[in-house]
Amino acid sequence: MELSDLRVFVTATRHPSLHAAAGELHMTPSALSKAIRRLEDALRAPLFDRVGKTLQLNATGERLRERALVLLHLAEQTRAEIAGAGFRVQCRVAAPALLQWRHARDIAAALAGRFPDSSLVLRPAFEDEALAALLRGEADFALVTDEAMAHGDAASLETLELGALDMKLAAGPGHPLAASARGGSARAGAKKVLDHDFACPTRSLFCGVQRGTRSDGWRDDALPRRIRYWVDDLQVLLSLVQSGQALAYLPEFAIREAGLVQVQVTDCPFRCSEKVLLAWRPAAAAGWQAALVDALRGNAG
Repeated sequence: MELSDLRVFVTATRHPSLHAAAGELHMTPSALSKAIRRLEDALRAPLFDRVGKTLQLNATGERLRERALVLLHLAEQTRAEIAGAGFRVQCRVAAPALLQWRHARDIAAALAGRFPDSSLVLRPAFEDEALAALLRGEADFALVTDEAMAHGDAASLETLELGALDMKLAAGPGHPLAASARGGSARAGAKKVLDHDFACPTRSLFCGVQRGTRSDGWRDDALPRRIRYWVDDLQVLLSLVQSGQALAYLPEFAIREAGLVQVQVTDCPFRCSEKVLLAWRPAAAAGWQAALVDALRGNAG
């Protein structure tokens, strides 16, 4: 078996047809089919079952896929250890947009520090989808919150805590609650805060689950808000806050980077914080992944 054929095979397992897989690999469907046929001839067993016009991985193909991922990562690890900093990798990270915003620069800096000629591919995905892509071998890392890691499918993964996202109340610089702001922050009581309109996503910005008023972590059971704007696009939500049209409950880093004013609710009875984790598959991790994790661990520490 050739490693090049194994790479073609692994790519084909991610697509419903040879034509779709060939598009990703920038090769003809006939060339891809020949590579798979060489593997099947070497193993003396079919790897796919044809169902109509689609291909479905059979039991033998599933076994080979797991072995192929290990072999390909081992080959990359060997190359990384011998080539050192000159080794080029394509680091694929699946994560919700909010977590990409917070941590993409740190990952990019760590990757450039260890492997200067490498590239970073950021794939937008809610947490469950990001973890599924990692488990299928379609991503090298996933950025998720600690709550997402409570699922059984994540038991085979290892994680590195990158920090926490502390949710705070945000107002635009021209909002009435920001009039007394000093150093980018202001104070107000809950009664005064609840007199103003809020913007809120209908879905969690992390997992994508539709949760209504609970989507941003604010406890409406304790402090019921007047939500005038329901917005699932993060940039649109930020624009409503920046314009002074609404308040929003946002991560502290987003308030700071968007030039908003953090409003401390003096008599708020709750606090919302999410731990952010970098997840990877230790059984299939390449040497360059371990080096990147070490670099990020140093930054996190």
